[in-house]
Amino acid sequence: MHNTYTRGQWAENIAFDYLTKQGLKPLERNFQGPGGEIDIIMEDKKVIAFVEVRYRANDHFVSALESIDQQKCARIINTSQYYLQSNRLAFKQACRFDVVIISGPTDKPRVGWIKNAFQA
Repeated sequence: MHNTYTRGQWAENIAFDYLTKQGLKPLERNFQGPGGEIDIIMEDKKVIAFVEVRYRANDHFVSALESIDQQKCARIINTSQYYLQSNRLAFKQACRFDVVIISGPTDKPRVGWIKNAFQA
């Protein structure tokens, strides 16, 4: 894949398909808030999952999970609060922060799903 945007969209599509096959119900993709974006928002039973998607071809420098620093977590949390305030029905539901990690070559990617990867 030629650029970061194309690679990111590809990884998000893989993660979206994976989570849908796991039984999660799609709510939003690329949700924009004043402070940032949430890649995927899904419902897992009665829990809203705010999902960050990370792709790494390899882990030579920093792993996909390690690349989510405190600042990135704070942006995701703030954007999730904006989403919950904007969607009154969602405000009453439990929520969590998940990470889907896509790794390896693009022709045979590996998918890892970490539920409750970080806390608000």
